[in-house]
Amino acid sequence: MGKLILVTGGARSGKSSYAERLAKEIRGDILYVATSIPFDDEMKFKVKKHIEQRPSNWDTLEAYKDFHSKLIPMLPGKSGVILDCITNLVSNLLLEKCGDIEKIKASQIVEIEEYIKGEIKEFINISKNTSIPFIVVTNEVGMALVPEYKLGRIFRELAGSVNQIIAKEAEKVYFCISGIPVRIK
Repeated sequence: MGKLILVTGGARSGKSSYAERLAKEIRGDILYVATSIPFDDEMKFKVKKHIEQRPSNWDTLEAYKDFHSKLIPMLPGKSGVILDCITNLVSNLLLEKCGDIEKIKASQIVEIEEYIKGEIKEFINISKNTSIPFIVVTNEVGMALVPEYKLGRIFRELAGSVNQIIAKEAEKVYFCISGIPVRIK
C-alpha cells in the first residue's frame, strides 16, 4: 500500500522545497504532477525555473484532473510521486466549472464541490493502490482574512474542505512555517 504525505503551509513557506527534499530521499525515478496552468509570462518563468531545479530522472505530468487516465499509465517504474499543488488544482477546476461567478447559485457550488472532491478522492485512491509514496503539496488557506470577493470565498471554502480530506487520509502531514517543516500528524 502506498504512503500519502501532505505538506502544507502559507505562500512561500517552503512547502514545495520540503516536498522535493522528501522525494529526493526516496531515491529513484519520481513523477512530478504539476497542476498549474502557465497563463502569463510570470507563471511561465516560475514553471521553467521549477523544471530546471528538478533532478533529471524526474518526469513531469501536467494535469489537474482525470488522474485515472493520465496518472496511472505513468506510474510503472516510478519510486514516488509529487503533486504540486492542490490549491492550483482546486482553482483550475473551480474556474473551469463556475461560469459567471456573480450569478452562481448555492446548488451549483455544491455540485462543483462534489466534482472537485471526486477528483481528489480518485487521486487518493490511486495513491492507496500503489506501493510508492505520494507527496502532496497544498496551501493552508484558512489562516487569513475572509476574502472580500465571492470567488475568493468559494475558493477558500473548497480548498479548505479538500485539504481536510487529504489530511485525514494522509499517513503524515507537515506544516511549513518560514522554511521550517513541522510534523503535525
